Amino acid sequence: MRWRLLRRRLSISAPRMAVRSHLPWPLRWALAALMLGFSAALALWAFEVGRGIAGLPQLTRQANQTVELLQTQLSEVRADRDRAQSIANTADSLLKAERVTQQKLAEQVKQLEASNQTLKDDLGFFERLLPATGEGISVRALQIEMADAGQARYQLLVMQQGGRVQPEFRGHFELTANGLLDGRPWTESTPLVKQALQFKQYQRVDGILPVPPKVQLKQVFVRVLDDRGALRASQTQRL
Repeated sequence: MRWRLLRRRLSISAPRMAVRSHLPWPLRWALAALMLGFSAALALWAFEVGRGIAGLPQLTRQANQTVELLQTQLSEVRADRDRAQSIANTADSLLKAERVTQQKLAEQVKQLEASNQTLKDDLGFFERLLPATGEGISVRALQIEMADAGQARYQLLVMQQGGRVQPEFRGHFELTANGLLDGRPWTESTPLVKQALQFKQYQRVDGILPVPPKVQLKQVFVRVLDDRGALRASQTQRL
C-alpha cells in the first residue's frame, strides 16, 4: 500500500503542485512599478544618448533658427508685397486720373482749335472791314459760303466813311448772281436778296442767299442804293 502511494506521487498521474509566493500584493505592485520606472529611465537615457550621438540637439537648434529666419523673411516679403500693392494701386489711380486729364485736355485742344479757326476767319473778315481812305458809302466785305443744296450764306458790311459826324444813311442793298445752269451761262437780273439799310457808321448783315435748283454760282454782286435809288457802292465776289 505504501509502495502504491509513493509511486502515484512520483508518477505522471500524481496531483499537481502549486507554489505560491508569500509576498503581499502591495509589495508586488511596488516592485512592478519600480521595474517599470527603471525601464522607462533606461529607455530615456538611451534616447538622450542616441540623440546626443546623432547631433540632434544641434540640428534642432539649427532648425529652430532656420524657421525663425524664414518667418522673418516671410514677414519682410509680405511687407514688401503690401507696399508694392499699395504703390500699384496708387499708380493705377494716377494713371486713370491722367487718362481723364488727357481726354479733357484733348477736348479743350479741339475747342481751342475751333475757336482759333473762328478767330482767324473773323480776323480775315474784319481785316477787310478796315476803313479805306475817302468818303462816302463803301462795301468793306462780302463773303459767300455754300451751305445746303439751293442755299448759300452771305455776310456783308457796309460803312460810311468820312468825318466823325455823318448823317444817317437810309437805303437798301441788293444781291444778284450769275453762274451755270446745265453747263450754260445763267444770269439772274432780279435781286435774289433785297434788304433795307439804316446806319450812321456801319451795318453788318448776314443771311441766306437762295440759289435756283441746278445752278452753280460763279459770281455774286452787291449794290448799295440810297432811299432815292441812287447807286452808292457796289462789289463783286467770285466763287
